[in-house]
Amino acid sequence: MTAVAKETIKKFLGEIPFTAELYWLVRQRGRPIQSRFSLKHLQAELPDMIAQAQELAKTAPKGKKVFIFATLHYWIEHAALMAVSLAAQGHDVTLAFLPYADWQKDINRFDLRRQNAYARKVLGLAEPLIKVVSFVNARAPYMPLPEEVVHSVRQVTYYDTQYTLQAEEVDTNSEIYTLRLDRNREAAQAALAYLRTNRPDVAIVPNGTIQELGVVYRVARSLKIQTVTYEFGDQRQRISLAQNSEVMRQETDSLWKAYREKPLNEAQLERMKSLVMARQRATMWENFARLWQDVPAQGGAQARATLGLDQRPVVLLATNVLGDSLTLGRQVFSRSMAEWLSRTVQYFAGRPEVQLVIRVHPGEVLTHGPSMMEVVHQVLPRLPEHIRMIGPKEKVNTYDIIDVADLGLVYTTTVGMEMAMNGLPVVVAGHTHYRGRGFTHDPESWVTYFKLLGQILENPSAYRLPREQIQLAWQYAYRFFFDFPRPFPWHLVRVWEDYHARPLATVLGEEGKHQYANTFNYLVGKSLDWSKINE
Repeated sequence: MTAVAKETIKKFLGEIPFTAELYWLVRQRGRPIQSRFSLKHLQAELPDMIAQAQELAKTAPKGKKVFIFATLHYWIEHAALMAVSLAAQGHDVTLAFLPYADWQKDINRFDLRRQNAYARKVLGLAEPLIKVVSFVNARAPYMPLPEEVVHSVRQVTYYDTQYTLQAEEVDTNSEIYTLRLDRNREAAQAALAYLRTNRPDVAIVPNGTIQELGVVYRVARSLKIQTVTYEFGDQRQRISLAQNSEVMRQETDSLWKAYREKPLNEAQLERMKSLVMARQRATMWENFARLWQDVPAQGGAQARATLGLDQRPVVLLATNVLGDSLTLGRQVFSRSMAEWLSRTVQYFAGRPEVQLVIRVHPGEVLTHGPSMMEVVHQVLPRLPEHIRMIGPKEKVNTYDIIDVADLGLVYTTTVGMEMAMNGLPVVVAGHTHYRGRGFTHDPESWVTYFKLLGQILENPSAYRLPREQIQLAWQYAYRFFFDFPRPFPWHLVRVWEDYHARPLATVLGEEGKHQYANTFNYLVGKSLDWSKINE
């Protein structure tokens, strides 16, 4: 039988009640139908986890009505652990899920229902401690979506397409856009129907920007339900939270308001210096799990020699990865990051008295989409002698270039913040978390952007940051790295390794409460008041 014929049969059988479920029981015998959607670790840990949680719940005070949503196997496993931990603390928890293995690949209804049956079996081990709801089974009959939700679905679909293709220009007739639109619309209908009928006190959703996660977040907000989004970064035992907003927006307004007038003490400053030194040396540091540079810093003189830079002023332009979720919807005056890069390169092509160094993000080696190098070459197929471009694979330490630079240009990358920490004037083109914090230049239009470039390049040394602004940059960086992410026991990437090191009974015991109780309270809606958080 051909693959096409098989798909046709599956589509037909997928609409007949119980066929997929019976097939899964008989042929898969309770096992996952493919390795890309496996909950085996959760299945192995749940019995003991539930036993611990039930014992803890006996003495826990009555909590809130909590709704958690997840899709994709890794988010489902992590959300299940979070759901059980909240139930152990006395909350009435519902875990809703969609059993997709991939966000970018279509799946016929027959296979989806088989995956759903498997997920239901595994997650059912947590009942009755938590309530488990499949949005496949709970799919509501078609109903017109409110205009606000329709707009949200389209926005998330646009982001999904950008994220998947790692491109900023989106063809709304493309296969991936159509797939994501259908998926997101179905998720919106299921979430809207469920949340209207079963209104929780708080909805908890990972990410909250892209895929069905972004849709469910927006549906909850449209119903005026208190919503918390969360994500994980480079640090182990840390979680980033946002209340009634997208965590990927990295909104630090209230944090900075609370801490701006509090200079770092000696210990805090030394800790920040230690982190910066580790970044420069390309070494791991404390609980950070990623290297930021491939090679250790060798000094500014080496950078000049390697790149062939002379004594003309040096401008360092640091790019982001195209389609990265931290760049989606971050336009200020440009239509996109690519447009900002293109027009900036065009500007410097006519300024031979200045040397432009374009540092393409090293993270591009892990991507499959268009490179920012292609964006540059579309404007300048052959680079003039005063423009250098460092590809993502080139062994050049960014901090060496910072040492010789006179001006920094960024979209949203944290390199801009680090350049300011080194006293460089930095022009920020995108809406990033450190924009407007008092140590960067933040133009609002193309006119002010190019005017600002001209002014700085007339006399770059006059725009070096004074001591007060450098200190402000260091203060902000410390708060962003060490205060903004809150303590949390289980990181998404190594969730079961973390769980074995810190099981439920430990996390919710006296020692664990001291570390993590506030974070769990923030997750269920307690106001994250930075002014009341002890340093």
